[in-house]
Amino acid sequence: MKIKINFERLKNEIIELSQIGKDPRGGISRPSFSKPDLKAREWFKDKISIAGLSLRQDGAGNIFGRLEGEGKTIMAGSHLDSVINGGIFDGPAGVLSALESLRAIKENSLKLNKPLEVAAFTDEEGNLVGDFLGVRAFTGSLRREVLENGLTQFGKPLKDILQDTEFSIDSIMQADKQRPDIDAFLELHIEQGQVLETEEKSIGIVDCIAGKNYWVCSFSGRASHAGTTPIELRQDAFLGLADFALKATQYVATQHYGSKVTIGKAHIFPGAFSIVSGRADFSLDFRSTSEESLQAMEIFFLSLAEDISSTRGLKFRYKSIDKTKPVTTPPRLTNLLQEICEKEDYSHMILPSGAGHDAQIMASITDSAMIFIPCTDGISHSPEENIKWEDLEIGANLLLQSLIKLAS
Repeated sequence: MKIKINFERLKNEIIELSQIGKDPRGGISRPSFSKPDLKAREWFKDKISIAGLSLRQDGAGNIFGRLEGEGKTIMAGSHLDSVINGGIFDGPAGVLSALESLRAIKENSLKLNKPLEVAAFTDEEGNLVGDFLGVRAFTGSLRREVLENGLTQFGKPLKDILQDTEFSIDSIMQADKQRPDIDAFLELHIEQGQVLETEEKSIGIVDCIAGKNYWVCSFSGRASHAGTTPIELRQDAFLGLADFALKATQYVATQHYGSKVTIGKAHIFPGAFSIVSGRADFSLDFRSTSEESLQAMEIFFLSLAEDISSTRGLKFRYKSIDKTKPVTTPPRLTNLLQEICEKEDYSHMILPSGAGHDAQIMASITDSAMIFIPCTDGISHSPEENIKWEDLEIGANLLLQSLIKLAS
């Protein structure tokens, strides 16, 4: 018996959830463990219970709805939290499509062999202490010292954020003790890029997810008078940063095509109109689907910073904040997704993901795959984030059929 999702219900629930955490600037602000996030969690738990699924929550606040069966679990999901003033589809589209898939299976009394679960993971967006807190807790890959010593983006220690919740650092560190054996994990997500829209495809089957290194860096020199210090005698930290930014970009563009390097934040000190900069603090984000390229980029960036420092009389310091490895999707899952797309005549293509996702961390404990749907102009993490609803309907039905195949 072939079944389909109830698309109007899925659409209405995405719109309903988008009312929780509305930002005055037009988007959604639902950082994990904030009041809007806690409200969204309760809303989602109610949906699971109303659907007749078994509800559980682990010590990291990850929420699961389960259809019972025998053997290892087939899981699908994403996250409900958002960046500050983000969009309504990044995360919720995947969670609610998974919920709708399990609900459709239950309502149609379809008997499957393996258990199925929908998952909503905590803090995928990294508003607390690094990306993927919930799924890293779930997979047992969190380091306690990061939770205890790291500051959240709000300037507070994590323990202070947790004070008004039922969670603690101890409970988060115990989350992996509560997970079932998992046979496969699927995540539906908006692409957050323009490839699918440009190619006029409704579905992207992700074959690999880029690894990422995230550093905080600093060039230190000497602040001095802009009018009296000769250019050849300056120890200008900003020029060190500018030199680094250009040469790092040229290197990646010419030697590691398809990889990325980004300096997203820079602060110049003392930051006065007539003073040569004495320090330049900046973020460095570099990504690649190739582990070898990531290693080569790391070596090059450190060597480049040393050369620039020596030439300009500066000191370079850096700290690695986060690191993930590239992940390749197992052929059994990409082949399954392709077969269903071809059978159902869904327009589709294979593509990599340059952004990190919960599925990337889940790959450390099970076979993991992603389904992308297009987003308008590739815009995400913005109030302007948008999709064509018909693409979501196709993606959710692909997810449903995939779960049925995997659990049969």
